[in-house]
Amino acid sequence: MNCEICQLKELEVEHYEIEEVLRCILHTIIFHRALGLVRPKEIDLELFEITYVQCGDTEVEKKIDEKIEQFICWVEKHPNKKSQICLSFYEVKNKQASWFTNKIERLYWEQWYINLNVVQQPKMHSSKSSNSKVTVESGEDSHEDRSVRRTTLEGSLRDVLFQIIKFVNDKKDHVPPIPNREGVISFPYEITIPRLDMLYL
Repeated sequence: MNCEICQLKELEVEHYEIEEVLRCILHTIIFHRALGLVRPKEIDLELFEITYVQCGDTEVEKKIDEKIEQFICWVEKHPNKKSQICLSFYEVKNKQASWFTNKIERLYWEQWYINLNVVQQPKMHSSKSSNSKVTVESGEDSHEDRSVRRTTLEGSLRDVLFQIIKFVNDKKDHVPPIPNREGVISFPYEITIPRLDMLYL
């Protein structure tokens, strides 16, 4: 079985944006791969003019929130580092049982790599305009920079959402037959974050 891999565009985020950005991306992927009965729930982002859809399943929301919280803890221990989160869908197969064991094998059929570059907010400073003798207030300067950066991030986040939609529409042949499972998500999935001793560059 082939495993399709989607490397999502890298996003440069500040610490306070991580939770909302990851929640949007992870829920969007899971919603598009939830082949069970879903109760769509629209969510408006607070930081960006973007709306996405969740499956409306509390277990999915809980699992995503737990992984985001773990990732934020990792980021706090590794500031200003690039990192990756992987969302994998798989099938469970029983391997040939031996005398004393019954082995279960995970066959991954799709993996999504979410690439984040978490940066710290630059320190505020005052600067002089080269064309005039007026001193620019550091608050205004950093507010303008932050506004430009946030607009850029919002555009990049939209690109990632379109990348997800294009991938799920173009790549369908690798999706295995739907197993007889209860719940919203037809296939088991896992979200992996960097370990505390691991660093992606």
